[in-house]
Amino acid sequence: MKTKAVRIYGKKDLRLEEFELPEMKDDEILAEIITNSICMSTHKAANQGAEHKRVPDDIAVNPTMVGHEFCGIILDVGKKWADKFKKGDKFSIQPALNYKGSLDAPGYSYRWIGGNATHVLIPNEVMEMDCLLPYEGEAFFMGSLSEPVSCIVGTYHAMYHIPQGTYQHNMGIVEGGNMAILAGVGPMGLGAIDYALHNDRRPGLLVVTDIDNARLARAAELYTVEHAAEQGVKLVYLNTGTASDPVAALMAYTDDKGYDDVLVMAPVRPVVEQGDKILGKDGCLNFFAGPSNTDFSAMLNFYDVHYAAHHLVGTSGGNTSDMRESLEMMERGALNPAAMITHIGGMNAVIDTILNLPNIPGGKKLMYTHKEFPLTAIADFAEAGKENPVFTELDAIVKRNNGLWCLDAEQYLLANI
Repeated sequence: MKTKAVRIYGKKDLRLEEFELPEMKDDEILAEIITNSICMSTHKAANQGAEHKRVPDDIAVNPTMVGHEFCGIILDVGKKWADKFKKGDKFSIQPALNYKGSLDAPGYSYRWIGGNATHVLIPNEVMEMDCLLPYEGEAFFMGSLSEPVSCIVGTYHAMYHIPQGTYQHNMGIVEGGNMAILAGVGPMGLGAIDYALHNDRRPGLLVVTDIDNARLARAAELYTVEHAAEQGVKLVYLNTGTASDPVAALMAYTDDKGYDDVLVMAPVRPVVEQGDKILGKDGCLNFFAGPSNTDFSAMLNFYDVHYAAHHLVGTSGGNTSDMRESLEMMERGALNPAAMITHIGGMNAVIDTILNLPNIPGGKKLMYTHKEFPLTAIADFAEAGKENPVFTELDAIVKRNNGLWCLDAEQYLLANI
């Protein structure tokens, strides 16, 4: 079967090509990709080429497909897996296989599987490691977002607390406790708010900060104080940029007791240090944001590490269990990660989007691999409609959905472009 895919040949050398896939083996699965969301990790791999830990050394002669946040449909199943998977099933994939200790992952390491493709061959090890994940939801874009959402889920599960006088690590946030999400209204921050409000274990107080009033206002439209109260959570949005003493302002919401759980969503030294200062006794700070600077550091109060039992964790990605939880919560409508998506594009826009990702504002860039149209911000649909009337209707659809990408928009795009 022919496929069209973006493959990496070297540093910043990405090529959109059409070629034949090998014949499917008995232990493989043939699949069609519908959506792939672009991850900063793919940008890093494109910049590093074969120097990236997951990218093979011989990509100049054996290029690999890029993209690992994808969702699609199973087309054919090899004999080995016929009792577990069937044609027509939707799926997502956990790319971190950890197969026999290897770092190999779909979207980095394999010639015949990656998200920026029309058709792929899923190798045996994906199924062996239980990383081919059934998805029963309707919207393909939700399946693509299960991987980034799993990073958020994993963050919450990685938090821990130690009852005084014990060595027992109680995993997860403090139920009914004080929680802060700092620099928390970017795309992943919005997802963290969504999970905090709709997970089974919720904080009693959730303070979300940023220094941009427009972004805070948008977050407050998506996740209202009133809705949070219905979930048993007191939700506060705070612009720390306008506060004369941000730490004091944050502490005031806790009657100066401090926060049990703090997520730091930006690799900014003052934000990390602010998070450290607002921790309460046995407080846990999770440094969620992945810095590109290998020398990034910040000051922490080690007096409080010793006497107030402050502790620090960092998470990078989620595991397969986290992805399953993400998919299950999306399937039943408990999570809606659509707020992460700010742009959509076709296969022809993939390469430029990957290479220029840090310079493109907004959140997730969602690509429809069987379509060809330029990368377009949801906020610009009305303007894009002057050139392509499909975007005029898409603009109307998302405006009816509070400005968010949605199933109706996806189905209209798939039928009309």
